[in-house]
Formats: sequence, C-alpha cells, structure tokens
Amino acid sequence: MTADRLRRTTALIRHNTLLLRREPGPLLSRTVLPVAFLITLRPLYTGAQGITAGTTQAMLGALVTFSLLAMSIVGASLLNERVWRTWHRLRATAVRPAELLAGKGLPVLGVLVTQQAVVLAAGLVLGVRVAHPALLVLTLLAWTLVLLGLGATLGAFANSHSALSAGYDIGGLVLSALGGALVPIAAMPGWLAAVAPVSPGYWAVSGLHAALDGNVSRALAAAAVLVAFAVAAGLVAAWRIRRGWGRSTKL
Repeated sequence: MTADRLRRTTALIRHNTLLLRREPGPLLSRTVLPVAFLITLRPLYTGAQGITAGTTQAMLGALVTFSLLAMSIVGASLLNERVWRTWHRLRATAVRPAELLAGKGLPVLGVLVTQQAVVLAAGLVLGVRVAHPALLVLTLLAWTLVLLGLGATLGAFANSHSALSAGYDIGGLVLSALGGALVPIAAMPGWLAAVAPVSPGYWAVSGLHAALDGNVSRALAAAAVLVAFAVAAGLVAAWRIRRGWGRSTKL
C-alpha cells in the first residue's frame, strides 16, 4: 500500500469510527439483544437438548443470528454516502473501492469483535466449555470477515434504508435459520438440511461447534469456506462500488 493509499484509508477509518461513536444505539442493541436472547431462551434449549448441548446451542444461536443483523452497520455506512450526497466527493479524492471498504469495514470489525466477546463471555458464565480457544478465535475472525463482506454488498446495492433493512432482516434470519443457528441441522427436514451448506451461517455454526469440541480439521475446513465466502462478497461489493463511481448518487 502506497503512502497516499494508507493516508486515505486511515482518514476513512478515523472518520467512520467517529460516526459510530456519535451514534451508539445500533452498537448497544447488537450487543445487549444477543445476551438477552441467550438468557431468555436457554431454558428452552436445555430442556430439549440437555444442559451442556442446550447452552451451547443457545449461545451459538445468539451469536450467529445477531452478528448477521449487525451487517446493517457496515451496510448503512456505505449507503449513507449516497443518502448524504457525499458519494461523488469521495470519488473526487481518488479513493479506491478497496480503500473505501477498508475504511468502512475496520471500525465495524471492532464492533463485531466486541459483540462476539460479550456473547462468548455470557456463554462461559453459563457453562459453555471451549476445548480449543485459538480455533475459536480463528473461526470467529473468518465469520466476521463474511459479515463485513455481506454487509458491504448490501450497502452497495441498496438504494434506500428501507431496502437495506429488508435485506439484512430477511437475509440475516434466513441465513441463520438455514445454517442451524436457531434449530440444529439434525432436527431440520431432510430437504432443508441438504441445502443448509449454501448458507455461510452453516459453516459458522459448524466451525464454532468444532472449535468448542476441539475438532481441528473440521474447524479449519469451516474457516476456509468462510474466508472464501468473505472474498467473494468483498469482490462483489468492490465491483458494485467501482461501477457506481461514474454514475449518480444512486448506484
């Protein structure tokens, strides 16, 4: 990265971090709600699966489901540049799509890491066991990259906040449910379980389960698939942004 690119990216990171600090509502809700979900629904899961398995399922369900909803933060950050009529101003500064995605995504990375740490801490207090902490961190990092890529793609394609909201609400719940975050894959109808691997949520849940159990090969395989999802989503978002540079404020 050249000095100019580094300077532009750093300026974007500082600016977007400041915007997140000034509007803490979404950050707080995405952190408090999964803990409330975990505590409230844990008795339901433990009653069906037992204390250990049920608590783990409740924690993973809260973590994956609400981290998917956090896609809205990075998506809204991109969309706001068009809503606020600052899109062409960014283009005039010679910012490249990769720099814009980094400037928007890295501050949200901190939000997602904080959210996941809080949910994991609540799970540990409730009795969740972690057999391989390093694998858990690796899987969560890969999952976070997927969230940033998907959120950026939604923000690059959406032309209004209502469209963005529909995208992350519907998409987030579908991907988490299909991935086995809310209901174990084994309890799903056969046809639904067969298509579950198309969801990145499936690989997140699978990888996290493997990390908690200490299954190295399965966790690494899941992390690799998640990174592939993240790269694909990032490339689509970058293509959409590059395509929109020469157009009006609406992509």
